[in-house]
Amino acid sequence: MIRLALLLLTLALPASAQDRAAIEQQFRSWLEQDIWPAASAQGVSRATFDRSFSGVRLNWDLPDLVPPGSKATTPKRQTQSEFGAPGRYFRGVSGDAAIGRDLARRHATTLARIEKQTGVPGRILLGIWGRESAYGRAKIPHNVFAVLGTKGFMATRAPYFREELIAALQIAEAGHASGPLRSSWAGALGQPQFMPSSFLQYAADGDGDGRADIWGSVPDTLASIANYLARHGWVPGRDWGFEVTVPASVSCALEGPDQGRPISEWEAMGITRVSNRPFPDHERSGEGFLMMPAGRNGPAFVVTPNFYVLKDYNMSDLYALYVGHVGDRIQYGVGNFSAPWGAVGKMYRSDIAAMQRSLEGMGHDVGGADGLPGFKTRRSIGRWQEATGRAATCFPEPSMKAQLVR
Repeated sequence: MIRLALLLLTLALPASAQDRAAIEQQFRSWLEQDIWPAASAQGVSRATFDRSFSGVRLNWDLPDLVPPGSKATTPKRQTQSEFGAPGRYFRGVSGDAAIGRDLARRHATTLARIEKQTGVPGRILLGIWGRESAYGRAKIPHNVFAVLGTKGFMATRAPYFREELIAALQIAEAGHASGPLRSSWAGALGQPQFMPSSFLQYAADGDGDGRADIWGSVPDTLASIANYLARHGWVPGRDWGFEVTVPASVSCALEGPDQGRPISEWEAMGITRVSNRPFPDHERSGEGFLMMPAGRNGPAFVVTPNFYVLKDYNMSDLYALYVGHVGDRIQYGVGNFSAPWGAVGKMYRSDIAAMQRSLEGMGHDVGGADGLPGFKTRRSIGRWQEATGRAATCFPEPSMKAQLVR
């Protein structure tokens, strides 16, 4: 108890008063006093624990770190293309689709079998596989225990990464991987880039050998992705969504998964598919949602509940859009989106966060003042624009800062 009290006292010191060597020692104490008991309670042996952390040190190059004694801050610069420059997010779509079409032919039997079992179309599985690991070709560079250890000890979402660290130790204990556990900078594993807890819950045996090998087996990789989506509510027979034209008479502030209505109602409001074809008959009675990731400054979509299942895989509008779009290119040979991406995303995150705080002060729900303009921030901007007699664009623009932040 005395040692723990001293550790907690040390953790309370300002980060500026500590050098990295001292923080490294705190990290080792945290592993011993917090992680080892929790891992042991989950059946992890001391040998596995020691082997997993042999030579592991804090990785100071990871994003979103909050060293002991310091406070989390909103980064000034924008680093996520989701919000910074949406058009860049889709630069690789043509190449991914071309490779995906070849793999669709090569693995046609496996994909058909998995779709029959789960209801998830093969084109969607290929879209995720391509985006996550370049169809298994991407280099996975990091030691998962260094990544999750660092983030579990001192990141903005430390409790979440702590639980993922314990799950990774369980994977190591069970011997699921034949070699060292390598991960992305966020701690994701294998070809589907599952977080460790997702592996424990959703990894599936797709080739019948009794193992769920997401590192070396294509059938296991595809079956695991399908199992994840199916268990998160994928609706068989429904599409992910449609690119549409939204007339000026339809407010962009109607965006969001909590403002759904039958697709036939969106149609009656004047929203049309960019292909000039009608919405499929079996979709018209189903619920649809307006999705405008760049507000009036880019493509618009009516998406189905399956779009939000894709977001369960990765909580990004553009990620789900990319997967659906690549899948459509693979299976149907569609081209680029009809509407171009405008010149958006030139504001600092810190400036957007200040705007979000001002909107919160007016009673708007912006989804948190994090500097990232998700759908709640986009539509809050639209509602503020409409309430003040402005044309609604539903996306933060530099000219708005002076009007919102006083």
